[in-house]
Amino acid sequence: MKTMGQKRAHYALNKIINLIQDNGNKDLRKDFKSLVNSAPSIILKNGFGQALAFWYSKGTDKDLKIKENDKHIILLRLIMNWLNERKFTHAKDEKAFLKELFDMDQSKYLASQSEVLKFLEWVKRFANTDIGGN
Repeated sequence: MKTMGQKRAHYALNKIINLIQDNGNKDLRKDFKSLVNSAPSIILKNGFGQALAFWYSKGTDKDLKIKENDKHIILLRLIMNWLNERKFTHAKDEKAFLKELFDMDQSKYLASQSEVLKFLEWVKRFANTDIGGN
């Protein structure tokens, strides 16, 4: 049986490897790494929901269409998919995810935030390596 730390690490490792292998854009990888490094402090400073809403706004155009391969959307989807995996949420897209998050009761919202902060520590570790890339 795996510990929660092992599950977080395994999921983060696989997602970072896939991101690097699927996207040869070195600027995006560098920008994503920078965003991931600051993500926990952004959440703690501004609030969990506020950070997610900000990343969503940065990853959409003026018509609120998702900009594919935007570092903000990649991070938002990574968080959404992890929370779906852990059964905190069940959203199929970013808008539904944000709505579900903002409709949660306070204890589940805080538990989600705590889980994301723990998960992001693994994402940061793997994003700052050359795993899966050059």
